[in-house]
Amino acid sequence: MKIEIGAAKREAQGTGASRRLRRAGRVPGIVYGGGETPVMVELDHNELFQGLRKEAFHASILTLNLEGQKQQVLLRAVNMHPYKAQVQHIDFQRVRADEKIHMKVPLHFVDAEVSPAVKLSGALVSHVISELDISCLPADLPEYIEVDLSKIELGDTIHVRDLTLPKGVEAVLSRDENPVVATTSIPKEITAEEEAAAAEAAVPASAVPAGKQPEAPAEAVPAESKKGEK
Repeated sequence: MKIEIGAAKREAQGTGASRRLRRAGRVPGIVYGGGETPVMVELDHNELFQGLRKEAFHASILTLNLEGQKQQVLLRAVNMHPYKAQVQHIDFQRVRADEKIHMKVPLHFVDAEVSPAVKLSGALVSHVISELDISCLPADLPEYIEVDLSKIELGDTIHVRDLTLPKGVEAVLSRDENPVVATTSIPKEITAEEEAAAAEAAVPASAVPAGKQPEAPAEAVPAESKKGEK
């Protein structure tokens, strides 16, 4: 999937200038790397926010259209407002066709429902990690890596080194590292007693009649209130 996003050069810098940009619906950012000078940029917030909602935007080579000059970049960092749906700042890194890049790409788990573990044993397949750190040339960067679960059996564990990676793609691992990707297990059966206890514990406070709130334990009563009680 080819994704293009527009940007303009940003002249004003500093905290005050960035605040003014955000109020105007713009996002301050920077483009760096590729052996070139870093460039301060600004982007339309709505266009950027919609792009960030796509999985591919985070794990693809993007085309940054900087005032008509197009360059290939990777999303490297995005800062969000603590509680608003607002992008505060964004970083892009230029890529070169002849230099390998390191990226985290999502894992897509497929065909668990037809596996022996699920069909024959009624097991649950747990996804232990959801993305993988890889190294490859920009042209070989996959949008995601597929994890085939169709042959997984009860008791099996899939590790990173068990995965079939696309051509030109390597997992970034130390020599002895081999993280777990997926496991299988039989779901615990809930007894009638456990279900009843859970339902009782889940009764909302609003269901307790007025004036029937639980009394505080004796040790919670301040010592001063006990003085004079004989």
